[in-house]
Amino acid sequence: MSRARPVASLVLLAALLGGCAGWPAFLRPGGEALARADRLADAGDYAAALAAYDAYLVTHADAGEAPRARTSRDVLRAVLGARAEVGRLRAELAGLQAALEAREAELGRARLDLGRHDAELARIRQELVRRQAELEQLKKIDERLTGQRRRR
Repeated sequence: MSRARPVASLVLLAALLGGCAGWPAFLRPGGEALARADRLADAGDYAAALAAYDAYLVTHADAGEAPRARTSRDVLRAVLGARAEVGRLRAELAGLQAALEAREAELGRARLDLGRHDAELARIRQELVRRQAELEQLKKIDERLTGQRRRR
């Protein structure tokens, strides 16, 4: 029986020294506040959870759970920062897509104008060819008339 007493004492001592982690949240220093922050984070309310972790760390900076609370807080800050960046990038992308659509519309108008100008240029070239042929006929007529006047 004397041997059982030291073993029981060691088991009791190990349980006591096992740390606060095995204790219910209401028995740990700031445990309820930390549990609330964890619940908020689990529910997806990251901004409120971040504030709850900050509040916990203000009053329990040296508690055994403080390193985990700091890590959770830092992760939430990163998540919120990434979400903000995603929102900013989505807005920028929407602006760039709108600008691209405007440029594509402008390009479509320019292509229509180019098509009209090409058609006009083709018409003017045909007119030029017709006028050059007409000029050649007038030169021939002039040469004939000039030759007839010389003979007289």
